Amino acid sequence: MSKLKEKNFQENVSVIPFLKRLFSYTKKYKNWMKGFIFFVLMVTIVEAVTPLVWLNLLDNAIVPLVEKYKASYTQGIQPEVDLAPLMKYAWMFVGLGAVLSCSVFMFINFAGRIQEYVMFDIRQELFKKLQELSFSFYDKSAVGWLMTRITSDTNKVTELISWGFIECIWGFGMIFFCLISMFIYNWKLAIIVSLTIPVLALISIKIRKLILKYSRQSRRFNSELTASYNEHITGVEVNKSMVQESRASEEFESLSEKMRDASFKSSYFMALYQPLVIFIGSIAAALVIYYGGNMAITMPPEITVGLLAAFFGYATLIYEPILDISNFYSQIQNSISAGERIFSLLDTQPALKDRENAGTFDKIKGRIEFENVSFYYEKGKPVLKNVNLNIEEGQSVALVGETGGGKSTIINLICRFYEPTGGVIKIDGIDYLDKTMESLRNKLGVVLQTPHLFSGNIRDNIKYGRDAATEQEIKDSLILIGGEDYIGRLDEEVGEGGDKLSLGERQMISFARAVLANPRIFIMDEATSSVDTLTETKIQNGIHEMIKGRTSIIIAHRLSTIKNCDRIIVIKRGEIIEDGSHSELMTKKGLYYNLYTRQLREQRENEMLAFK
Repeated sequence: MSKLKEKNFQENVSVIPFLKRLFSYTKKYKNWMKGFIFFVLMVTIVEAVTPLVWLNLLDNAIVPLVEKYKASYTQGIQPEVDLAPLMKYAWMFVGLGAVLSCSVFMFINFAGRIQEYVMFDIRQELFKKLQELSFSFYDKSAVGWLMTRITSDTNKVTELISWGFIECIWGFGMIFFCLISMFIYNWKLAIIVSLTIPVLALISIKIRKLILKYSRQSRRFNSELTASYNEHITGVEVNKSMVQESRASEEFESLSEKMRDASFKSSYFMALYQPLVIFIGSIAAALVIYYGGNMAITMPPEITVGLLAAFFGYATLIYEPILDISNFYSQIQNSISAGERIFSLLDTQPALKDRENAGTFDKIKGRIEFENVSFYYEKGKPVLKNVNLNIEEGQSVALVGETGGGKSTIINLICRFYEPTGGVIKIDGIDYLDKTMESLRNKLGVVLQTPHLFSGNIRDNIKYGRDAATEQEIKDSLILIGGEDYIGRLDEEVGEGGDKLSLGERQMISFARAVLANPRIFIMDEATSSVDTLTETKIQNGIHEMIKGRTSIIIAHRLSTIKNCDRIIVIKRGEIIEDGSHSELMTKKGLYYNLYTRQLREQRENEMLAFK
């Protein structure tokens, strides 16, 4: 799977299991949910009761007052009108408005709380999962893809819990109260209005699949777009140096067009709900006016004018909750596509797990054994082939060979970032799979070719792996690697990813961080390739002191820096072809001899050219 591609979800997803899992995050906030639902229902009741208030206002106040004073007005007499019945209903509307206002305030307050707290919980769970997943997962996942999961996708699904759920509760509540009221007062008109509901349900089922289809596409292209954006911004120097700005822009434009088209189609079918619901609601209102009007003007009238007005209100009012329910349903479809990606990530199991009842490495001496170890990243493409290797306690070993030969893979296996696909790796004679990964890595000190620093100051980054370290221990670690100049800069901010420091400065800090951890096994993967010659000399002097009494494994591009190691192991195409000290391998005049003499010759030629 490409890092810019993700799983293309195609299967039909049931709404109920999705909502059940999503709403499980609200269990911690039961009281908030109860308050949220209560106040939404209060709003529903107030709005559903309003047409009945109008019914009573017309039948018990307006119509009687008109009939009472009609004769006086016809005779030209100005009667003294009793407004007490009108005041009664006026105060009733004021009371309903006060209840409505308070209820709206309260449910918005609860909705906001629920969304933010649930979003916090999901993001924490996602981040924790990302820390648990193995290296192999990140080999197939772009940073932008993961950023989308933890940002926009979490926002989309939590909106469904809060603001979307308001529409659902209000919609079903309004339909329930409206239908009950209508059937109590006149079942004939109630049937006319209620016939619109199954029609809209059928339309919803038809459009549902289209919304989900294009919503999935939109979310997938959004992830790829974010990943592409992140990749090309990070690699902007490469784009400019290789004059590939136009190519990058074209690729981004292509992804943007795909996302635009999918998003438009998803929005189109979502928008199609509203005019359909409004139109069918208008038909229901028209039928109420026609049949209800006939019932009101017959002699004797079957219904009162107030009841006709109430039913007209319900006929126009009931399509609004149907519209909200359809919006909620279409929002579910849109959220499912985001939820699938969140839950698929949360359900991803680490490729590496500790065995059941695995023990811990309390203390280790540092002996490492590879017994017929094989490994591949992809089946059919072996990286290591039946490697046998014994590294004694306190021994310094350098790994040398061509790029892609398997040097870094050996280090990844020792660190248990990956596990062998064949054979056994032992630490102090114990299969390291019988112990926990954490207890092993606590005994390792690793310095990689590309150092990474976290936002904060230099002090925080040095003590990152050992927070309890004292100020003196931090200074001692810097002195050991020749970094005395950094002692006065401990409070200096490094910036995001260490971007305020040069690559060499970041590497020096990463060395100090590894030294401070006081590891039993020290690993360096071309750790000095990014520093200048003077800095490398300082680091080499520090390394010489630090590796005393520790097992150390070093990969170095410049072979002159590893000639003092106890052993130099030459790896080619996943196999060990030479093993010995620098002098022994030079005497053999094999691959190591050729590599070393070629580098030495190139170095002298460069020096001569510089001298000229």
